[in-house]
Amino acid sequence: MPLIITILVLYIAVAVGIGIYCNRKANTVNEYVLGGRSVGPWITAFAYGTSYFSAVIFVGYAGKFGWNFGISSTWVGIGNCLIGSLMAWAIMGRRTRVMSKHLESATMPEFFEKRYLSKTLKVVAAIIVFIFLIPYTASVYNGLSRLFEMVFSIDYSICVIAMAVVTAVYVILGGYKATAYNDFVQGIIMLIGIAAIVIATLGSKGGFYEAIKQMSEQTGGNGPLANSQGAFASFFGPDPINLLGVIILTSLGTWGLPQMVTKFYTIKDERSIKSGTVVSTVFALVIAGGCYFLGGFGRIFVEADANGAPVGGFDGIIPKMLETLPDLLIGIVVVLVLSASMSTLSSLVLTSSSSITLDLIKPMMKGKLDEKKQLIVLRAFVAVFLVVSVVIALNKNALISDLMGYSWGALAGAFLAPFLYGLLWKKTTKASVWVSFIFGIGLVILHYVLASMGMLSGTFLGFTVASPVNLGAFTMVGSLILVPIVSLITPKMKKADIDKIFSCYDKRVVVHQREAITAGSEAVAYADGDAEASAPVKASSGNPSNGGKKKKKKKK
Repeated sequence: MPLIITILVLYIAVAVGIGIYCNRKANTVNEYVLGGRSVGPWITAFAYGTSYFSAVIFVGYAGKFGWNFGISSTWVGIGNCLIGSLMAWAIMGRRTRVMSKHLESATMPEFFEKRYLSKTLKVVAAIIVFIFLIPYTASVYNGLSRLFEMVFSIDYSICVIAMAVVTAVYVILGGYKATAYNDFVQGIIMLIGIAAIVIATLGSKGGFYEAIKQMSEQTGGNGPLANSQGAFASFFGPDPINLLGVIILTSLGTWGLPQMVTKFYTIKDERSIKSGTVVSTVFALVIAGGCYFLGGFGRIFVEADANGAPVGGFDGIIPKMLETLPDLLIGIVVVLVLSASMSTLSSLVLTSSSSITLDLIKPMMKGKLDEKKQLIVLRAFVAVFLVVSVVIALNKNALISDLMGYSWGALAGAFLAPFLYGLLWKKTTKASVWVSFIFGIGLVILHYVLASMGMLSGTFLGFTVASPVNLGAFTMVGSLILVPIVSLITPKMKKADIDKIFSCYDKRVVVHQREAITAGSEAVAYADGDAEASAPVKASSGNPSNGGKKKKKKKK
């Protein structure tokens, strides 16, 4: 116990120290919210990854879906790597950075205002962000506090409050840069920790092959292959359809979450995008792949009750698996989960407070809120958001996966399609954005009400109807279909306005010709300047002194 406490105290001291150090560089709104848009590739990639994966993944999702799907739950981690990280960076990274800077938007609601020329959209989006980030924040507290209860035997409520206080200190002091630098430290801890934990945990069951053998003897579960021996050690598991719902929610969801998308706002330059894509993808493969792979062995560590559910509940599976680890590894686990959780929390509270301050309070004050006052309000709302989420998190009976399912389903269901199409497609209309907002939020609220009344049961196309996870996946896919359909039948934006918005992708530059002598009929000149602005420039072969024009042959 003294060793674990020492590791924990050192970690908290480093986190708070970074907050104090960054306080000197958080004197403007731009620095506080976006880090001055000057964050390097490794810091940005780790900030993206650590905001993505928290105690919700490690304790809640890895435990529950490892129990339901066995080893095949590793596909969720692979989906997070390929769709949630690689494709997200490749498709959205550069365009988000370029257009958000061009429109001078610091938040996702502000992007909606300036992309679709609607202040009402900004206000509604900011309210959605504040309301539906709260249950996700509560789920993060929930996951970490369960682990602390196991290790320290500390009351759940004390864990929640202490974690909120530490997060508040370094976020209020240092803003985005404090969050990003802490994320880098936390990411390194997570990479080392997850590898050590997977090896040690499976080693306690005789190693990988013995653990696989024991998993192949497990029966039960739900789905078309339920009660089939070997299903939990198979490639697709006992229930591949509902496994697909988890992959969609946890992978595609990142494309529409404000706390994830705004990481692209802060990218420093073109090279940072390429490096960040690689680093973020590898990070996701190790962390998400490792967490879900570990959770897939839950059935050989925890017994099932008479109903086939794990004794102690789904959120108790991972803590139970870690009980037998040596003290040093348990200390690493505690810091790992604390790191993952605090990085996500800091991102959530900063996103929420900036949306409320910049998108709601500032416009209402009509110019009366100067730079210094904006920073005061931003910091105040960090505290307010943490207090509200703590109150919700004190209900420890709420299932982590359900809280996250409703939160991601509402946010990504409302925002994903309008944001993505807004970056890529000029014909996206304001009406389609409203349809997406109503569809995502309305469906989540309706599902929650009906589920609370016990009116949801059965399956649809193999998907469990009552599952908040499947609901979230449905809202995302549904909005991606609805937005283009509605855009085709509703009034378009003025051509002059849309051309001005998309002009950031079509900048023309004049460069010095570097290569003029070629073997073919055309020479290609390359810019010596910034890669973002440059592109190969074709020049007709001929005499350089006359601008590359071909000399006309004289008639004999």
